[in-house]
Amino acid sequence: MKNLILSAIPLFFITIALEAIWDRIKGTGFFSWKDTLTNMAIGAGSLMGKFIPTAAIYWFCWYISPFKIEPAWWSWAVVLLLDDFFYYWFHRISHESRFFWNMHVVHHSSDHYNLSVAVRQSWFGGLVAWIFYVPIALLGFPPEMVLTAHAINLLYQYWIHTQFVGRMGWLEWVFNCPTHHRVHHGVNEPYLDKNYGGILIIWDRFFGTFAEEREPVRYGIIKPLRSYNPLWANLHAWKEMVDAMRTRPTWREKWRCVWGAPAMTPTEPANWETETTPVASRA
Repeated sequence: MKNLILSAIPLFFITIALEAIWDRIKGTGFFSWKDTLTNMAIGAGSLMGKFIPTAAIYWFCWYISPFKIEPAWWSWAVVLLLDDFFYYWFHRISHESRFFWNMHVVHHSSDHYNLSVAVRQSWFGGLVAWIFYVPIALLGFPPEMVLTAHAINLLYQYWIHTQFVGRMGWLEWVFNCPTHHRVHHGVNEPYLDKNYGGILIIWDRFFGTFAEEREPVRYGIIKPLRSYNPLWANLHAWKEMVDAMRTRPTWREKWRCVWGAPAMTPTEPANWETETTPVASRA
């Protein structure tokens, strides 16, 4: 996975530059150079997560598995499908649990939407993301297949971070397309916490988290970051969580501040039994 992602970095630079030039020619205003440079600085920092020994973890899971699946056309198809399925749930939980949202919010905190936003990834997400893919290795898929499948999934999602690609017809019924992912980054009420898919959009359609792009998208998070500091982009949500915990009188409520809905803030009531469906993008 590391080689695939690292090998794609020159392509990222070239396509981001080309999209920025096209944006200037068209006068669409999709780019802000301060925001773009922040995105790239955050993306560079996120490479630290690539040093987590996920290959060793997956190797151990594969080693103890009673099954041993050999690479073949069908096994590659299955591992790609499984990776996309588990990515959907990892992504969804990253919006529904504050602990995971504190890392994922980095990706959403830009109020622009262009290819540079795709590389705006948490510096700490790699510490926990691998947990969601352990079941694939336990099923007997070799670690190199698991890592490669996940790299393909992440690389696919790069191109959907654009406003220059419109509707794509029948492909939108199966694949995650720019129109779907624009919705995912929106803070419009109908768009909040929708379209979690990676390569495929079928999981959202099946599990009831799908939304069409029907109105202009407002990007970012409801409480804007208003900072171009890469470090603060990675830490601000953790501070908000600690502030919320300080206002809670019981350990149970403090615990829920960590693992409960990301929308909970110090000003909201502590009646957890009446808590509504979490809205991650309100953080």
